[in-house]
Amino acid sequence: MMIDPQRYPRLSRIALPAELRQFPESELPAIADELRAYLIEQVAKVGGHFGAGLGVIELTVALHWLYETPVDRLVWDVGHQCYPHKILTGRRDTIHTVKQKDGVAPFPKREESEYDTFGVGHSSTSISAALGMAIALQRMGDERKVVAVIGDGAITGGMAFEALAHGGGMGDQPGGIEPNLLVILNDNQMSISENVGGVTRMLGRLSGSRTLNAIREGGKKLLGDKHGAPARFVKRWEEQWKGMVLPSTFFEELGFHYTGPIDGHDLPALLGALKTLKGLKGPQLLHIITTKGKGYELAEGDQIGYHAVSPFDPAQGMVSKGGAKKPTYTDVFGDWLCDMAAADPKLMGITPAMREGSGLVRFSKEYPQRYFDVAIAEQHAVTLAAGMACEGAKPVVAIYSTFLQRGYDQLVHDVAIQELDVLFAIDRGGVVGPDGATHAGNLDLSYLRCVPNMLVMAPSDENECRQMLTTGHLHPGPAAVRYPRGTGPGVAMEAELQPLPIGKAQLRRNGHGIALLAFGAIVPAAEQVGAELGLTVVNMRFVKPLDRDMILSLAKTHDGFVTLEDNVVAGGAGSGVAELLAAEGVTLPILHLGLPDAFQHHASREQLLAEAGLDAAGIRGSILARWPHLTASSLSAAG
Repeated sequence: MMIDPQRYPRLSRIALPAELRQFPESELPAIADELRAYLIEQVAKVGGHFGAGLGVIELTVALHWLYETPVDRLVWDVGHQCYPHKILTGRRDTIHTVKQKDGVAPFPKREESEYDTFGVGHSSTSISAALGMAIALQRMGDERKVVAVIGDGAITGGMAFEALAHGGGMGDQPGGIEPNLLVILNDNQMSISENVGGVTRMLGRLSGSRTLNAIREGGKKLLGDKHGAPARFVKRWEEQWKGMVLPSTFFEELGFHYTGPIDGHDLPALLGALKTLKGLKGPQLLHIITTKGKGYELAEGDQIGYHAVSPFDPAQGMVSKGGAKKPTYTDVFGDWLCDMAAADPKLMGITPAMREGSGLVRFSKEYPQRYFDVAIAEQHAVTLAAGMACEGAKPVVAIYSTFLQRGYDQLVHDVAIQELDVLFAIDRGGVVGPDGATHAGNLDLSYLRCVPNMLVMAPSDENECRQMLTTGHLHPGPAAVRYPRGTGPGVAMEAELQPLPIGKAQLRRNGHGIALLAFGAIVPAAEQVGAELGLTVVNMRFVKPLDRDMILSLAKTHDGFVTLEDNVVAGGAGSGVAELLAAEGVTLPILHLGLPDAFQHHASREQLLAEAGLDAAGIRGSILARWPHLTASSLSAAG
């Protein structure tokens, strides 16, 4: 899809940053206006991350105009800010394919473009990565520039501060050399929800003190040489005064020279600051203030709702579709959390900055004293829950599967080893889809089932999800319920909070020959194939502990097993079945169906399941390829 040169006379001439740099500085505000309009138009057509990109239009133009990208290194964090960057770096005419199969990735992706210097799907990684780049280049005598843009809440992640502490303190180490690194803190006071915590409060005080910065910048001009006695005296006075009224010295105490805050939408001011910082050595931090959704009034007014959007009409904005809809698994969890909180005053709800995504909006309003958003700090979320459990509380950690990977050490050491009573409600388990490999939940059954003391469950429908959450909450120890993105088969849910017997599977269909042992979201497809081929179908329910009695009983009456899961085959639930049979000395043919030993690209959930052979057609084909005799016998039996 080619850009319209009449509507976008400047942007249509910019396929790569080198062409942007052919324009005079006076044209940059007009280019920014065109880029913003084009981003609104394109994302409205197909959906995708929206508000964060609108907030960094001026910054993106300034960076690619001033720096020699891709020779100079530019790292975006959080990665969903990068749509304007992608438009300016060779993907202008394909941005309408973002998140779609074989289309543009929604986050920076190294194999997609040389301008995407580091893959950033999870937040708070940019300073570490950029620091590593700066050190490596510096040690090789390479003078190219390195810039990290950290924003949209990413500064609230602890890893960002680990990197700041290291980078700013390198000059104090024996033989240490200060890295030449610019960190741009894009402060929009938002992540997906409003930013929370002490860091946000500190930055808020900083951004409110433009007077101090005006005095400081004016003073530099009057005092002249920064090494002169008057300048040194005023510098010491400034630091003392700031330390009493402002926490901006925080960054400088870490070893970064702090500049700002400045208006990130004032392109001339932004360029002026960047030009100065580009010529400086050592670790620098530029603090800019931006508005998420800038330039699209509806997005500015509803920054949470317009964080990521489905296709919409830019003239009207997003319009809610009327009529009843099936609840998603996230909805099921959110309702269960409120119902269980009403029944159990010890329940506490914890989320690492994913109130909307994990379904805690209602809980946060109805039980504000028992709701804890810890910002983008998954490690802290898990150990916070462990501490609560030590004192008799019943914490529930609502977290995406891919984000729990960041708290894995805490899950093992702080929760499981101590057998603490923490429930993990793991959303986006298995195949997720459009956000790609960084957001896929393909590994969780493998990394959970190997942890001693863990109870691991995977529901096949909405009501079973509710029952499993109750089971995990009542279980006196660590437990996990892993459920997929989106809706289930539409099963009616019981109002009561009813637990399941632990470690007991459910026989869904009593067939012959081959038994399908299905885990979680794959159960409906397994049932369809089982009915077509006359096979036994079991809803396994529990990944750990497995239903030993049922597995061994079925092994005596069947010719083979098929295990099915939307998790990688390596170390997954099916591996657990094979391990059980081996331990019992049972020899039986087993076909393991699951996700491949590869990182899945971005596409719809349905497309990815089909590619992995986990839709009904793929499952049927794999079974018949292994046991061809089933075709005739099963069809005659079914008839």
